[in-house]
Amino acid sequence: MKILLISPPFYRILGFYNRYYPLAIVSIGTVLRKLGHEVLVYDADFTADVRDINFDELSLRYPDYLQSLKNYEHPVWREARGVVEDFRPDIVGLTVYTTLAASAFHLVGLCKAVMPGCITVMGGPHAAVKAEEILRISSATDYVLRGEGENNLPRLIDHLARKLPLAGVPGLSFRQEGSYVHNPVSEPTRVLDVFPFPDRTMLMNERRYSSEDMGLIMSSRGCPFNCSYCASETRRVSYRSVEHVIGEIKEVQKRYGTFQFTFKDDSFPVDGKRVWEFCSRLIGEGIKLNWECNSRVNLLDSSLVRMMKKAGCNFIKVGIESGSPRILRKMNKGITREQCLAASRMLRKTGIHWSGYFMMGVPGETEEDILATLRFMYELRPDLALLSVYEPFPGTAMFAEGIERGLVYDEMSLAQYYRLSPYHYFKIDPQIQTDCIPRERYLELEKTLMDAFHEYNKGIGKVFKMVRARKNLYLHQPRSLVDDIRKYLSY
Repeated sequence: MKILLISPPFYRILGFYNRYYPLAIVSIGTVLRKLGHEVLVYDADFTADVRDINFDELSLRYPDYLQSLKNYEHPVWREARGVVEDFRPDIVGLTVYTTLAASAFHLVGLCKAVMPGCITVMGGPHAAVKAEEILRISSATDYVLRGEGENNLPRLIDHLARKLPLAGVPGLSFRQEGSYVHNPVSEPTRVLDVFPFPDRTMLMNERRYSSEDMGLIMSSRGCPFNCSYCASETRRVSYRSVEHVIGEIKEVQKRYGTFQFTFKDDSFPVDGKRVWEFCSRLIGEGIKLNWECNSRVNLLDSSLVRMMKKAGCNFIKVGIESGSPRILRKMNKGITREQCLAASRMLRKTGIHWSGYFMMGVPGETEEDILATLRFMYELRPDLALLSVYEPFPGTAMFAEGIERGLVYDEMSLAQYYRLSPYHYFKIDPQIQTDCIPRERYLELEKTLMDAFHEYNKGIGKVFKMVRARKNLYLHQPRSLVDDIRKYLSY
């Protein structure tokens, strides 16, 4: 069969730079290709034009995004229509995240309009928790898949081709005689080596991605922690072997010349012994690269961080979230301010560039909690400080709390997805972010923190630290320095 896998557009419509290739659907497409299907992966959010990376202003451009959904002649939608017309797929698979939901619904409708006979399937994080809602409001969506796409989508295609009962497809949601059927999700794959390396050659515009874009790797799946704002699909971690990961690194370096890699794992050092083995292998084999990863402060110790740096780690992203102990407990974060401060001191001493991620606007947060986060950011002094405003994601404990507090709806209509800014999805009153601070005062606090974080990151010292962390990349690929200068100027 001819199968088109699509990552819907969003940042591109807003004029923002979106990094990396869409790893999840490329991984699924790789399995399908090995089964003999003709597969094309279309990253509709891809742009090689580095325009804007100041994501503090993202929500200000949401009206442009909503306007594009009313206009099929928008350049991005014209391009998408052309891809479908040229490829003429039998099956279209779309990955959907909550923030991008309206774009996914718009795109699946476009696919059906161009190819009425094609089969449409949605998967991804939003589909995992809102399968029935998707089937109810998106008539152009034939099926929704929950769970591992590498296993479930091939099963669905095989059952459709052989006209077998759909009850045999794990994680499948579908319409049947006026109701909705949700098949049980199978257990996640424990040893991920059974899946082949993601075949990046099936990407449309493969050669227009930067070598760094192609360096995105997932070495594990799942997160054992239970943060109340996080919609991670599984709390059990599955791993790839160190041998398998290094094999992919070598393959990507050979084909794309990649020097800077990024690990997408929720928390890379969950298994410290495995990370130590990985670093030892890189050092022992003399593999020259830099890499970055995500971590929690309570997973890092000085000996492990020094080993990671020796093996080429130059960036670590750390979730701090709040400077308020009360809010940290509320988030079920499982860390303390003292652990954050200790990790900050250790990372500075080790010299690895680290980013601190913070959040504001969660249910029940007070003005003092928010100001404590700002003070804590200055106390920690991360090399880069990033602030997000809490968005209620279905399937999380904090989403359930929002329902109880009368802040969010459990479901949305298609009209609401098309009318509301993604910043306001599921909110009963889009003007109310938290129930403990008057709206006008909250907006003042949000602007104060956004401006403070933006100014904090603009200092020349921050630029110097970034350049120092990426100096080996610049020596191997001088073009990267030019690209980074352009990004900084856009910021």
